[in-house]
Amino acid sequence: MMTRATDIDESVTGEIEHVPFTDGHPLANAVSIVIPAFNEGKHVADEVRAVREVMKRTGWEFEIIVVDDGSADDTAVNAAATGVRVIRHPRNRGYGASLKRGIAAAAHDWILITDADGTYPAEAIPQLLARAADNDMVVGARTGANVAIPIERRPAKWFLRKLASYLAGQELPDLNSGLRLMRKDLVQRYVYLLPSGFSFTTTITLATACNEHSVEYVPIDYLKRLGSSTIRPRHAYDFTLLILRVIVFFNPLKIFIPLGGFLFLLGLGKFMYDLVKENLSESAIFFLLAALIIWCVGLLADQNAKVASRR
Repeated sequence: MMTRATDIDESVTGEIEHVPFTDGHPLANAVSIVIPAFNEGKHVADEVRAVREVMKRTGWEFEIIVVDDGSADDTAVNAAATGVRVIRHPRNRGYGASLKRGIAAAAHDWILITDADGTYPAEAIPQLLARAADNDMVVGARTGANVAIPIERRPAKWFLRKLASYLAGQELPDLNSGLRLMRKDLVQRYVYLLPSGFSFTTTITLATACNEHSVEYVPIDYLKRLGSSTIRPRHAYDFTLLILRVIVFFNPLKIFIPLGGFLFLLGLGKFMYDLVKENLSESAIFFLLAALIIWCVGLLADQNAKVASRR
């Protein structure tokens, strides 16, 4: 006899089991804060003090590591004067290299990164820490009420974010925010992919998105930069290539299927036109064969990506 919904004894209730978001082991409330700095002598001490004051109110155990990336000014001296640990590169090696060096030296399993230029408000850090238990990474998304991104950069950032979101198969509110909390073992898993330049954050965002890690985006403000920026217009081109490269590495069909489809439609259209004209051209055959070759290469790349992900 089939049981109707009205026949169920509502006095009998079961326990709701919540599956944790993260696939890793629970980590203690202890975090290493890594601050890369290059020629930030005027601001680094203020940033360190601001982060320290906020962290004292969180109840988390913490350490602060400043990585001076070969600065020509007194960045290292001013940072050391605050009593934090300072690691100094003898020459400039890049934003990503500084982060990797600081993370490698970190004592704790949680890593929080922020900048030394005053753009990311230290007051937003507790919001990220509050979401740690349920995630592998928590990103401070620059979508708050006060976001001081130069207007000339916004079209490029919008295009890159939309491209990355499409290729990753999910919405990415902020592709390269420099304020984020991450598990150290997450960084170590993809360290071979993480570049030494500005695209460190973009790469780890795409890597986590393509591999279904638990990531949460917390809206934060983004303040006007202190000092001059080292971002240049040519970096938009570099970021575009990086996005395509990372997606091809993790999910190549996202690139090869649309590209092959475009060539196939061109070939099919030219073939139909040639039929009407009763003159089959080489270009129609070329486009159709090119589509077939690209699809085959995409399938092989996808197979290699799946094999590599199981290693």
